[in-house]
Amino acid sequence: MPQSEGGYVSMPAVLNGNGNGSSGGSIYQTTTEPTSSPSSVFESVKRVIGQAIKSSPGDSEELLRSERQTIIVVNSRDRDKTGKTLLNTKMPSAPTHTAEEAHLLGTMPIDPMDDIELRSVQLQFPNARGSILEACEQRRVPTDKGDIHVAIQGDTSKPAIVTYHDLGLNYATSFAGFFNYPVMRGLLENFCVYHVTAPGQEEGAPTLPEDYVYPTMDELAAQLLFVLSHFGLKSIIGFGVGAGANILARFAHGHPDKVGALCLINCVSTQPGWIEWGYQSFNARFLRTKGMTQGVIDYLMWHHFGRNPEERNHDLVQMYKQHFERAVNPTNLAMLINAYIHRNDLHLARTPPGTPGTETAATTLKMPVINITGSLSPHVDDTVTFNGRLDPTNSSWMKISDCALVLEEQPAKLAEAFRLFLQGEGYVGAQNLNGQSEQFQSN
Repeated sequence: MPQSEGGYVSMPAVLNGNGNGSSGGSIYQTTTEPTSSPSSVFESVKRVIGQAIKSSPGDSEELLRSERQTIIVVNSRDRDKTGKTLLNTKMPSAPTHTAEEAHLLGTMPIDPMDDIELRSVQLQFPNARGSILEACEQRRVPTDKGDIHVAIQGDTSKPAIVTYHDLGLNYATSFAGFFNYPVMRGLLENFCVYHVTAPGQEEGAPTLPEDYVYPTMDELAAQLLFVLSHFGLKSIIGFGVGAGANILARFAHGHPDKVGALCLINCVSTQPGWIEWGYQSFNARFLRTKGMTQGVIDYLMWHHFGRNPEERNHDLVQMYKQHFERAVNPTNLAMLINAYIHRNDLHLARTPPGTPGTETAATTLKMPVINITGSLSPHVDDTVTFNGRLDPTNSSWMKISDCALVLEEQPAKLAEAFRLFLQGEGYVGAQNLNGQSEQFQSN
């Protein structure tokens, strides 16, 4: 078809039987719709059909020939040299036009069912990290080493889960995402969670006095006795991560009658090695003298995420870096790190007491334990060592793939493992024949 500079042009007139040009003068009429014609092709067709029913076949053919002039030719190049559209009404050539373009061009509106379907999609449990702060009751529990912060989430008449966080974190940054996960929120309708924060590690905590003697790891574990006494708890389920897992393991080892089960993530049961002790000693010194330096942030990121975390979840890594830079009290964190690197061995042994070659005081944990780590975590070997010290009849070791910080990177797998662990120990709410919730708890 011949073309002009602005687009396609009409063909020359077609000769009819008499040798003259047709009455139209061209195959295609002008693309601008006449003012006397119907407003759209759809209206034209309706008019033709309605008049064809009332007229003879010959008349209907004449009507169709007359209506043929209202056909619109669509071309993507119907623009002048300035780029301005020459057509006032044309059908969209592709479904990429917006609703405004479709309305201005006089075409059929977009199907409204699209907006209806999108508006009907709603989350049953909003996964907002900040909602745990609103859902928790904040308490200050007095102990022999000062007050500690405890956040209560749930009905206090239900079985208790006590959580303890890792280095550089607090209860909100360590457990907010996991306990707001939909599976966990449904499960925790049958439990009450007590989030324990180490002294001076809560959000916006003031700097501890210079003469304050920070508790050791054993003294931090002993503080849990004050928490249980304050809330009247006889038995708890421990849920700890990193340094918090070590504290809960110490408490369970010293008070086995007060712990019904343990879920420990990246738990270390041995004293620190020379490399860890050296790095953490420098970190504690820098935190006291220079504040949160880039070297300290890099070590904390490695401690939680392992190597190359940006390749797995860039947004999550940036969020934790901002937390370390802005929300952590450096002096208080230095005290906690100093206590952690001066920890002693848990003195756990799988063999029973009295076995030749073992210490007489060495025993293992008596309660059920699920020992969890991530395949990319730098603490995998520590969890293997810890698993070798546990009784295989009441413990299990689990490594979750493609993650290091299990609570944030694989919350679905961790929630399912924790649910099955509680179900195996008889802590899961079940449905009776009447459809009412019953609570089964193992003794």
